[in-house]
Amino acid sequence: MGNEQPLDIHGKPYNRSIIVAILMVGSFCTVLNQTLLNTAFPTLMRTFDISASDVQWLTTGFLLVNGIMIPITAWMINKFSSKNLYLFAMMVFLIGTITCFIAPTFSVLLIGRLVQAAGVGISMPLLQNIMYTIFPPERRGAAMGMVGIVIALAPALGPTLSGWVIDHYSWRQLFGIVIPIVVLVLIMSFFLMRSVIPLSNPKIDLLSVVLSTIGFGSLLYGFSSVGNNGWGSFEVIGFIGLGAIVLVFFVWRQLHIENPLLELRVFKSSTFTLAAILAGVTNMAMIGVSMVVPMYIQNIHGESALQSGLMLLPGALVVGVMNPITGSIFDKYGAKRLAIIGMFLLTCSTAPFAFLTENTPAAYIIILYVVRMFGISMVMMPVTTSGMNSLPAKLISHGTAVNNTFRQVASSIGTAILISVLTNVTNNNLPKESMLEKTPLAYGQQALGATLSGYRAAFLVAILFCIVGFGLTFFIKGSSKSKEAHV
Repeated sequence: MGNEQPLDIHGKPYNRSIIVAILMVGSFCTVLNQTLLNTAFPTLMRTFDISASDVQWLTTGFLLVNGIMIPITAWMINKFSSKNLYLFAMMVFLIGTITCFIAPTFSVLLIGRLVQAAGVGISMPLLQNIMYTIFPPERRGAAMGMVGIVIALAPALGPTLSGWVIDHYSWRQLFGIVIPIVVLVLIMSFFLMRSVIPLSNPKIDLLSVVLSTIGFGSLLYGFSSVGNNGWGSFEVIGFIGLGAIVLVFFVWRQLHIENPLLELRVFKSSTFTLAAILAGVTNMAMIGVSMVVPMYIQNIHGESALQSGLMLLPGALVVGVMNPITGSIFDKYGAKRLAIIGMFLLTCSTAPFAFLTENTPAAYIIILYVVRMFGISMVMMPVTTSGMNSLPAKLISHGTAVNNTFRQVASSIGTAILISVLTNVTNNNLPKESMLEKTPLAYGQQALGATLSGYRAAFLVAILFCIVGFGLTFFIKGSSKSKEAHV
């Protein structure tokens, strides 16, 4: 398919560049929303009078619905034309965004976020499937490098953009600026998008849908409740336990029915399995830290939302520049060396975050964050592409679904762990309330120390994620470019 005119499922020629451009712009808007609210959290906490654990639901709830939608999307991609499915996904996202824009209460804002997430849960796997379909294997590294700009750059830019909006306008404009762009994408998609993924008209197993929704939903809800309730609460243990048990039944059913909702046989490929685990661990390290760092900058350094966003901007730009480059390097040399170097850089640049103080220079934080994102750009997309290249064409949509499900579950778990550690360590070290009246200065100093202890503990957990990922890179096969023969 290298230089000849590509054809859609109806045998008609189409312009690959136009489809890629539409997908990039639309997906940039949807993925941007994963972190768009991060630097706005303190403002939203004051506006709606809610706690850090409550406001965290705007992110973890978003990931929760994503995790539930992705397995169902694998079936939808093979059932409905890619053009109609993309239009539907973007329309759902638009409805959610408008709901957030006009939200009078935190509950309505959260509902809007969940509706947005349903749209993203369809559009992101669809983006990846279309890219794998319209580009041949020898060009997928570079193609997924472009996808990497969206997957990594958009969430990284979110805090900077939201910081600027929060400082100059209402928080509602975080959603207002997205609405006209999404409307434009919908119009362009209607006239220019083509259906390019062959359809197989699979039957849907409703029991699998129910088991998937309850299993992934309960598991993610349990982990997301840790910040509010602690690890020992009945709610957390109950939902995590229920999710784990239901997922065991879900896995058993997928392996014993003719048309599984999620084709778990992709894990027969050792290359794919390792890539999925490594991408999940890397995502845990990236998403969790991207939430905690803006909170540290605002709460400890007293900087504005815009300043905290600007401090993360160089790291975001590095990801945008590096993803196409690492994609091209992967096409030539495979993923192993890239992943080893990338995880080494990520681990080394995360370690100093565990020793931050109230006097840590801003330039130091910026440099460390840049090195972190540079390392992530060398790991995430090359490893994911190597895993997908090990699968035959008929399993691409299922591989994408499994990969994305794994990544979203890992993100929710990682975020929940970091926020709960931050909250619990801070609360355990806070001075007694009686001290506030007697010695307010000493109380303030101890409270600051308690907050710092919480951040340091959260970063220590992030370091553990990085070390695990670094160890896994040595098990990647030397050449990850070629397809494995059978899965």
